[in-house]
Amino acid sequence: MCQLEGTKFSFLLCLGMSIIICSVIYLRAWKPTEPEPKPLESSSCRPFSTECKAFLPGTEKGVEWYHRDCQVESYILNSQLQCSTLTRYLHFITRPLSREEEDYPLAFIVTVHKELELFVRLLRAIYMPQNVYCVHVDSKAPWEYQAAVRKLVSCFQNIFLSSRSETVTYAGFSRLQADLNCMKDLANSKIGWRKVVNLCGQDFPVKSNLELVQYMQSNEWRDRNMTPGIKQPVSMRYRTQLQHREIMGSHVALKGLGLKKGPPPHNLQVYFGTAYYALTRAFVDFVLKSPIAHDLLEWSKDTFSPDEHYWVTLNHIKEAPGSHIDGGWAGDIRAIKWRDQEGRVHNGCKGHYVRDICIYGIEDLPWIINRNSMFANKFARNTFPEALDCLEQWHRNKVLRQATVPIDPSWLLATQSNSSSKSSYFNSSAGA
Repeated sequence: MCQLEGTKFSFLLCLGMSIIICSVIYLRAWKPTEPEPKPLESSSCRPFSTECKAFLPGTEKGVEWYHRDCQVESYILNSQLQCSTLTRYLHFITRPLSREEEDYPLAFIVTVHKELELFVRLLRAIYMPQNVYCVHVDSKAPWEYQAAVRKLVSCFQNIFLSSRSETVTYAGFSRLQADLNCMKDLANSKIGWRKVVNLCGQDFPVKSNLELVQYMQSNEWRDRNMTPGIKQPVSMRYRTQLQHREIMGSHVALKGLGLKKGPPPHNLQVYFGTAYYALTRAFVDFVLKSPIAHDLLEWSKDTFSPDEHYWVTLNHIKEAPGSHIDGGWAGDIRAIKWRDQEGRVHNGCKGHYVRDICIYGIEDLPWIINRNSMFANKFARNTFPEALDCLEQWHRNKVLRQATVPIDPSWLLATQSNSSSKSSYFNSSAGA
């Protein structure tokens, strides 16, 4: 009887071990099938506006062009999509397009807090595998937004989230600190980036990556920082002569009835300019390590919109690497239509003004393209979507025309469609 029980036990043990071994082999060999995105309804993917014809060759009469990625947000939020599929559906360029670009990697700081689709479209427009990208997500952004950005970023070895996130306030010190957080991270990057450019989520490139590289290597800018600005005008002195306090996530207000600040450290001349820049790596090291830069930063904590004086003031210090003492407003970093420049710099905003800055409409595109700045600001998805649709396609066409490598079909942003197949074009082209 004992012998029979022993035999039964041995049999059950062997059977159990066999089941476990087979299960392990099966699980290792089995790969889940990725679900295809649902077919788009005809209303989900609008054709390009007929006004795009002026900017997009090939939109001839009788042929409609449709966007291939009208469900950008759903792709990212679909947790079952693997990174290789996600980046293909979102049309990210996955190889350097020229040796010239590969030999001159750039760094980008992108600060975002809303409009996920705009961020994705900006990121894929500036993305190249040889560059490096630090993304700062405002800590007050919705959790779902932060999770979506984290998922997208995790698909790339050369894109990362800032190690520290700020609650950013318009015109507050937190906006400057967000850039500095990314700079500290980029300083430790193993990618040998040459210059760093900062962007916000409502920017979009006008120059291609190749054109950016060529512009920054031109005789005027090869070893120089680009921080357009001038000596602080009298009308702007209240920003740094009176103490301000940041109401976290809301606004910046005067302290008391207008408490006066002390003079800037090291007898520095304060300059006023744009918050946008293109900085050499040596200058970034200077910003992070120099006592002068540190003291100016501390002094700037209770000023109004310190990012509009900090970079340009440091760039006028003779000892700073790549300084541009007599630069003035040189450096075509942004195409922006300010309300008070209407009639002098531009012919008016064809979209509408928000905080005296134009939210571009489609009729603003000729001005943007002819100006040929590095980037244009601002765009909004919900008000004038056609403006970004047309500019994005125009920009991608230019990028691919300049490429010196074979073009992967997934890099194309749009596809032709007959009017009778509006709802099915995606299925036939997404897997290209």
